[in-house]
Amino acid sequence: MSNETTQQADVAANGFAPYDARPWLKHLPEGSEADLSELGYASFADIIRKASRENGAKPAFTTCLPTGTTGTLSFAEVDKLSDQFAAYLRFELRLEKGDRVAIQSPNCLTYPIFLFGAAKAGCIIVNINPLYTVPEIDHALTDSGAKLLVMIDMFADKLPGVVPNSNVQQVLVHSVADFFPPLRKTLIKTVQKLKKMVPKATVNHMPFTKALQQGDKHLSAGADVKTLEPELDDLLALQYTGGTTGRSKGAMLTHRNLVANVAQSYNNLQKYLPENRTAMTALPMYHIFAMGVSGIFYSVGGHNVLIPSPRPPVNLKPAFEKYDITFFSGVNTLFAGLLNEEWFRNSPPRNLGITIGGGTAVQVPVAERWEKVVGHPILQAYGLTETSPGVTTNPLESNRLGSIGVPYASTWIRIVDDEGNPVPVGEPGELIVKGPQVMKGYWNRPEATAEALKDGWFYTGDVARMDEDGYFHIVDRKKDMVNVSGFNVYPNEVEEAIAKHPGVASAGVVGVADEQTGEAVRAYVVRTDASLTEEQIREHCKQYLTNYKVPRQIVFRDELPMTPVGKVLRKDLRAEAEKENGSA
Repeated sequence: MSNETTQQADVAANGFAPYDARPWLKHLPEGSEADLSELGYASFADIIRKASRENGAKPAFTTCLPTGTTGTLSFAEVDKLSDQFAAYLRFELRLEKGDRVAIQSPNCLTYPIFLFGAAKAGCIIVNINPLYTVPEIDHALTDSGAKLLVMIDMFADKLPGVVPNSNVQQVLVHSVADFFPPLRKTLIKTVQKLKKMVPKATVNHMPFTKALQQGDKHLSAGADVKTLEPELDDLLALQYTGGTTGRSKGAMLTHRNLVANVAQSYNNLQKYLPENRTAMTALPMYHIFAMGVSGIFYSVGGHNVLIPSPRPPVNLKPAFEKYDITFFSGVNTLFAGLLNEEWFRNSPPRNLGITIGGGTAVQVPVAERWEKVVGHPILQAYGLTETSPGVTTNPLESNRLGSIGVPYASTWIRIVDDEGNPVPVGEPGELIVKGPQVMKGYWNRPEATAEALKDGWFYTGDVARMDEDGYFHIVDRKKDMVNVSGFNVYPNEVEEAIAKHPGVASAGVVGVADEQTGEAVRAYVVRTDASLTEEQIREHCKQYLTNYKVPRQIVFRDELPMTPVGKVLRKDLRAEAEKENGSA
């Protein structure tokens, strides 16, 4: 069925123009489908099996350290090692299908083994930001009920504060050097020891590599992990995101959600993916954006170069020099940082044909500079944790700066008012989404699920508009979320942390414009102790909050604007900040 015929059928069936007429269909790449005819896979694990079989000895994942030292696993090796991990989970630990398993790690070769092995075992993945503080880790573990925790050795000093309070039955510790060639592994570990980078792990644990050995014994004895594999509607991941209450919620993502988003992305990109499919993943794999990209590139036999830490941007230099990167995903902060590096400007990756910007809006001046330096544009995309993540993207042949592009195949979008009624074209309203990538709901949060999902539509909380040509534009956020370099910061959580200080009476938190990070966290604080300083508050916050959540700006006040019931009027504080910046 042609895009035009599909569009006419949509209007006849729904009687709801203009959004249900899907004017964006005319912008889809030639040869792509308006609606996916089939997903092509039985589960996320099926993607791994098929791609591994087809690509065998080709490189699948490489970790490139800032020193330029690398370690690589082939498709066949990733398949074998993830089978071993699946066998360990089900036959050694005797976990059941649906049990939760958590990982807290930067990008490294252990990560895909964990992700793919857990998927094969039918376990539910819980990704935890490696920079989380003990209270933040504790919430993710206790809320999910995870029975296994895989932890990078560099953060092992956090284990005593979280494991005793959780349901974790086994801790596996791994190194960024695991799966590197022996000599390189020894050198890395020696440097780490000399620099005292790895604290002593005082909680009972086992090396991740030993768990794989135990799983391999079961496979050698005849155990078959293929009999364990899940179905499309089984849960694959609990991806934690913030909420207006300040407590993070686990978005329940199914195998169907992730498989559909892989298929939707490939539907858009298949025409443009060259034979040299080499991606650089500098975004952390615990983030749904990077996790999705990994699935896409594995499915097409691509080589994924993992960067453990993209800060400072010079950490990416060895990877750009060693590999012919053709696909790159990032956020505005990362793009701007690279453009400020002389080595990048002098020798940009000339075969980088596809650059995807997500997480937060890519600023137009940054996008313009990028295209001038690299020779190819940044394609702004839009997605959320709850949508696995992709919802829209700019087509390569008709990229529009300042727009989030057009919806993926099989994705419906409406812009609605507060009553859920579609608003006229060009008018702002809440962006709502329906499609196979939309989550099942929030883990153990029936009220939050009912608020977010209505009649199959996910209410994003983002204010957007659709232009007459079918392109979408984000206008603002309906919620009070602050977006720092693509990471969500929720004011309630920051206010709660500040309020724990005995010298604080009250606090109000808002986001303010920032050239480097898009937005920065500003806290307005009423003190009970007049000697309390900005630095003391920041140090206090670091006990409870990841660094990007700690207020960059602190303003002391005698009082804060309040509602009659004592709630801080953040909109008044935000308006004041905008007036200061001259944007009001």
